[in-house]
Amino acid sequence: MHGKTETPVEGMTEEEFDAFYAAAFPRLTGQLYVFTGDLGEAQDVVQEAFVRAWDRRGRLIADEAPEAWVRTVAMRLAVSRWRRAKRWLELVRHSPPPETTPGPGPDRTALVAALRQLPEHQRMAVVLHHLCDLSVEQVASETGAPVGTVKARLSRGRAALARHLAVDEADEPAWREGGRVG
Repeated sequence: MHGKTETPVEGMTEEEFDAFYAAAFPRLTGQLYVFTGDLGEAQDVVQEAFVRAWDRRGRLIADEAPEAWVRTVAMRLAVSRWRRAKRWLELVRHSPPPETTPGPGPDRTALVAALRQLPEHQRMAVVLHHLCDLSVEQVASETGAPVGTVKARLSRGRAALARHLAVDEADEPAWREGGRVG
């Protein structure tokens, strides 16, 4: 029965939330990494989104897509951080600190670099649809954009990605074919 029970708060128990966190955190971090291009930033925004979800766990019901809620919050946090960082960078320019951990493989790096070239709305649509496996309708719901707008963003985003990745791939075969020493 779907009616209200006498318990004032329905939703996830602490144990259910812990299981949800354990299952969803790595997946969401991977999705946000592709969106942001920065693993540390992805971990931070996903963690912050989960903190906010914890505060509302009484209203998060597993059947009502709590992972989508956390992903949406994390993406909005990432965009907000980008905007603050952009304003800050306009005031101060510093060289980035050296990387201390090994980075992602060349394919992932090329994809992330190409995605970073896309406008924010196209990048979000492409990441949600192709990397998070959401339908066009789900992307529209999460972003608040009409379905037709999402389809246009996906089409433009894929075309731009193809251009960006084709340049990189055109260089690679020549290197692989001619670079072998025997």
